[in-house]
Formats: sequence, structure tokens, C-alpha cells
Amino acid sequence: MEKIVVGLSGGVDSSVAAATLHHQGYEVVGLTLWLMKGKGQCCSEGMVDAARLCEDLGIPHHIVDSRDLFQREIVDYLVAGYGQGITPLPCSQCNRAVKFGPMLAYARQVLGCDRIATGHYARLTPNPDSGRYELRRALDSSKDQSYFLYDLPQEVLAACHFPLGDQTKVETRRLATQLGLHTAAKPDSQDLCLIEHHGSMQGFLDRYLAPTPGDIVDQSGRILGQHTGIHHYTIGQRKGLGVAAPEPLYVVGLDVGRNQVIVADREAAHWPDCTVQQVNWVSIASPVAPRSVMVQIRYRSPAVAATLVPLTAAADQVKLMFEEPQFGVTPGQAAVWYDGDRVLGGGLIVPQAGP
Repeated sequence: MEKIVVGLSGGVDSSVAAATLHHQGYEVVGLTLWLMKGKGQCCSEGMVDAARLCEDLGIPHHIVDSRDLFQREIVDYLVAGYGQGITPLPCSQCNRAVKFGPMLAYARQVLGCDRIATGHYARLTPNPDSGRYELRRALDSSKDQSYFLYDLPQEVLAACHFPLGDQTKVETRRLATQLGLHTAAKPDSQDLCLIEHHGSMQGFLDRYLAPTPGDIVDQSGRILGQHTGIHHYTIGQRKGLGVAAPEPLYVVGLDVGRNQVIVADREAAHWPDCTVQQVNWVSIASPVAPRSVMVQIRYRSPAVAATLVPLTAAADQVKLMFEEPQFGVTPGQAAVWYDGDRVLGGGLIVPQAGP
């Protein structure tokens, strides 16, 4: 009987992943990471639901106190990024630094197991020719989470299993009901765990960053109004500016040195290209020549055509030249590029001059 450790958040997806593997004959061990106190899908309520699931299935359940790691890798990371005028993406950072790597290490060192599984909607296929594990989009495009998994290294992907990758969310709910899981009707989490915990991203940030009012200016430097703190704004934002203008204005820049929020019309909020660094190549080795890709610059946006140009020998920094200028290209967010349903690689968008 093959042993596998399943990461349990207490939600329906991870519950079905664990129950499915258990009924398939795996020796399943549940593992929940304690990331922070209070409300949140991965914390107190989730731990109770995860423990109950394991009790119902008759499998062991382990809880790992990861609060210090989460504070260092996610909370401090977010606060530093927003303080520098960028909008960090916590989920891919959390998957790499807090969840998958540490979970695999715990599975190996404490539980004597080399395999881990989660309820993520994504697929993995080994490529015998390249020797790599190719990360692919899930069958359910509306729930596909491959975008958030682009930063996982090959040694981690080789140990991963995603039982839900070939099914839809509707099928997951149906399975949960058929298996009699108490999480079958549990609603999906709608926000980041930090937002659930603090009520809003602004509420979270205001605990760590003192609001420093400053000027809202147009691209020529003309003062149009006042902002409440640069960390309250992000590239492409329209709502909440409090500036009267004959046409809608959007944030196109954040000048930390001058403490200014820069706004312009929608056309000016489109970028023809962007630079991406800290690149992780997933399904292929790093290329040496430009290539055509489909790139996703935020989770809920469709992939768009672009040309990827390596800027370094290792292609750990690249330039993406969009076929059509893209709205609100946001520093700190991930750009993830695909070939069909294969995740080729991804990295973090870096700040650049205004469009």
C-alpha cells in the first residue's frame, strides 16, 4: 500500500482529494499547516474541519505550526512589497515557500513518505524525453490553479499528486456528497486568507504600514487630489481615487520617493511589454532564443499572445512583448506563460516606467 500525505485546509477540495485517495487504497496521512490564528480557510476553522475529516476516514492527522514561517515568508513579504509601491502575489510565494516544500520535507523527515497530494486544480504529466514533470492546466478551466503553482521546482513537482485535476468542481461537490463528507456543502473561500482574517487587504496593511497622505498627480505632475497612503493603491485601479475628472482616471504609477499616486486615462494604462524576473522554468528547460507564448498576467485574466525574449543566459529574467498592449500590468504580480495547457514557466513582473 503506497503512503501519501495529503495537505488538508478543511475545505471541500482537499477533503475530496484525501477521501478519493483513501478509497483508492492509499495509506493516507492528513497534514494541516497552522498559518495564523483566527478566521481563515487554513486556520482555526479549517483545522477543526480537517481533523473531523481524518476522524471520519480513520486516518492520522498531523498539524504543523507554520506561523513563524508564514509571518516571515508571506506577511513580511507583502508588507515590504506594498511599502515599495508594488502589489505582491502571496499565493504562489506561499505555495513554494510555506506549503509544498515544507510539507514535503515534513513528510519525508517525520512521516517517512515521499509523496504529497493537495486539492489544487492542476495536472502533472511526466515527460520521459526531457525527464521533467510538466505542469498543466486543470480540466475545469474555471477552477484551474496552475497559475499559482508556476514557482514549484522540479524536485517538488516530482513528488506531487493532484487528484482533482481531471474533474470539474461540480464533480468534486458530487463526490463529496456521495462519500458523505461533512464539508460537501461548505462554501468556497472567496478571498485571500489574510483578507478573510483582517476583513480587507487595506485592513491588513494598515496594521503594519502607517498611512502617509500625499498627492495624486497626472503624468505631467499636476496635482489632482490627495491619497491616503501609497499602499492603498495598485496599478490599474479606478475606484476609490476621489478625484473629479471629465473622464475616468486609472492608477498608472506609484512614486514611492515622491509619495505620489500617478493617474491617467484608460488608454495610458496599457503597456506594450514588461520585464519579468525570478523566473522559474517548469515544463521546459530555459530557452536561449525568443519564442511565442500565451501569457497570463493575473489569475482571472485570459492568456494573451506575446513574444518572450530571454534577457540573461539562464533566462531567469525575460521580456514579454505583447501582441496587443495590456491593461494594468502590475509590478509584483506573476506573469505565467503557456504552450497550450502546459505551464512553460513564470516569474514576477518588475516595476517599469509608465506606458
